[in-house]
Amino acid sequence: MTLEPDPVGPVPQRRDVDVALVRRLVVAQFPEWAALPVRPVPVGGWDNHTFRLGEDMLVRLPSAAAYALAVEKEQRWLPVLAPHLPLPIPVPLALGEPGAGYPHPWSVYRWLGGAPASAAAIVDLDRFAITLADFLAALQQVDPRGGPTPGQHNWFRGGPLRTYHRQLTQAVEKLADREMRGEVTAIWRAALRQVWDGPPVWFHGDVAAGNLLLADGALTAVIDFGTCGVGDPACDLAIAWTLLSGSSRAAFRGRLSVDTGTWARGRGWALWKAVITYTGAAVPETQAAAAKHLIDQIITDHSREA
Repeated sequence: MTLEPDPVGPVPQRRDVDVALVRRLVVAQFPEWAALPVRPVPVGGWDNHTFRLGEDMLVRLPSAAAYALAVEKEQRWLPVLAPHLPLPIPVPLALGEPGAGYPHPWSVYRWLGGAPASAAAIVDLDRFAITLADFLAALQQVDPRGGPTPGQHNWFRGGPLRTYHRQLTQAVEKLADREMRGEVTAIWRAALRQVWDGPPVWFHGDVAAGNLLLADGALTAVIDFGTCGVGDPACDLAIAWTLLSGSSRAAFRGRLSVDTGTWARGRGWALWKAVITYTGAAVPETQAAAAKHLIDQIITDHSREA
């Protein structure tokens, strides 16, 4: 889920989509599926509106023009990535066109069952961490030639952290705790000093709990590749702080063989998102509290390594 503004503009204005509109689009463009029921999923995400189409498919419609940039990318690359990965990912079945008053391209996918990950629902967090690391390692091994480089289509994931330096600095100024401001700034500067100098590799771009599906408490699928691309994979490491902890964090890092510099940049990605969430306007209290807790955990983790 992408909530933050991009470096050159505000959060895009989202367009509402309802069942009736989805039904009109399906009937007009895919009459073979016209008889199938359409219903919204309980948690549809931010970048896309998501609906079930029958029992075996889903429809994803970008909520704004900026998010629609990912549609063609996913249509092009997910079928290429899927055969190389150890877990299922969404593979598009059809590409929809603008119509019925809806202005963006959209996609039909095969439905992947499972529940979004949470620490409470995961049976063995260390095993989960290793399974996720194996998935990301396999993703990084896919041939990156011709793959999408960091840009507006993925909010510059895979690019340098410095892209978000001004935004992070402005957010830090809003922190009331002077000691926290100093610690956050030190961690951020340490991350900026670690520059990616390796060859570009594939990354997911939004490895978050909501995009990791569980069955019987184990990781069984990875979804939402809207921010994927080729570049620096450090952005995929933020999950080490947002969901993992202790031995599971260590198992994740060890399985991926993450070097010190990449680990520092991954910590920087996690810190950036936590700080801008915590200091954001109109952020729900529970979300702000979670972001504050994450900042505290990142500071503690960094101090142990110092």
